Amino acid sequence: MRILVAIFAALLLATPATAQIISPSEMLRSSVTNFIRPQTKAFATSTTELSKAMYVLCENGDLTGAQEAFSKAATAYGRMEFLRVGPLMEDNRVDRILFFPDRKGIGLRQVQQLLAEADLASATVPGLQQKSIAVQGFGALEFVLFGTGFETLTTSDGAFRCAYGAAIAKNLEEMAGEIAAGWADPEGIAKRLTQPDPAYADYRTTTESLEAIVGLVSHGIEAVRDTRINPFIAKGDGKANPKQALFWRSNQTLPMLRANLDGLRRLIELSGIVTDPALSLEITAAFARAEAAIVAVTSPVEEAVADPAQSAALADLVTATQDLQRLIGEDLSARLGLSVGFSSLDGD
Repeated sequence: MRILVAIFAALLLATPATAQIISPSEMLRSSVTNFIRPQTKAFATSTTELSKAMYVLCENGDLTGAQEAFSKAATAYGRMEFLRVGPLMEDNRVDRILFFPDRKGIGLRQVQQLLAEADLASATVPGLQQKSIAVQGFGALEFVLFGTGFETLTTSDGAFRCAYGAAIAKNLEEMAGEIAAGWADPEGIAKRLTQPDPAYADYRTTTESLEAIVGLVSHGIEAVRDTRINPFIAKGDGKANPKQALFWRSNQTLPMLRANLDGLRRLIELSGIVTDPALSLEITAAFARAEAAIVAVTSPVEEAVADPAQSAALADLVTATQDLQRLIGEDLSARLGLSVGFSSLDGD
């Protein structure tokens, strides 16, 4: 593990600890130009490819291609899903794209019922958008492609299932395109965030904008830990619950965690928001520890939680996220004179 940490620390030190200090306004512009817009565009592109792959599956039976496209689109979303401001939060997109956590299995039951009823309206985007948010996004599509009965997708018996999956993919493509367009709009949220004005309702000062950026990262790290890792790992005398892990059917639990942390790290690096060399090294090292822990989990999640070494790696991952939240939510905020506030998870 120490060797892996050293390797990843060396790789992640691409963020120069001695970089020239940039102004707060440039930090904001860099956040949008270097990270947010490229990542939202990449997500939109990945969902277009997913939609094409679902069409090919329904026409020619290429299940592998659709499953691979699902994984790519999901991880593309994972890199930007912490951007819970503006377009992602409008029209209930955040839950329509990924209804999770679903601790009571409500979404699963709704997807199973929809498949059993084979309501043809659900196989169209307009019809699907009238349904529950739980049946519209990645969670539902994962069950279509990897859940019980997925083998029928390559046969005539799976025609409705495939059409429903294609509608989900098209729905995701539509939402991803709207998110990318929202951030690309020169008069939209990007302008308000990077050029704050007292007349705006959201970003009135540079301090408020910086608090939003740092808060997104701090709360994003918290969400990774508290909604993606802690629910399925063993804690104390309790047992692990791998079926509470996101995307356990498709074996995408760890790739999604890696995408989450990669996106968080990239925003920190590309924004130039960390100007203190010592703090930069600490944050880089903490991200490296998190990456090394993920690399050490090599089995599907249900097997990983039963293996002492991989369980220990997952515990290390939790510790690394705790360190990151402190370093970014507390130390970085203090150095910048910010208050990142409370996250939506507080009180849950």
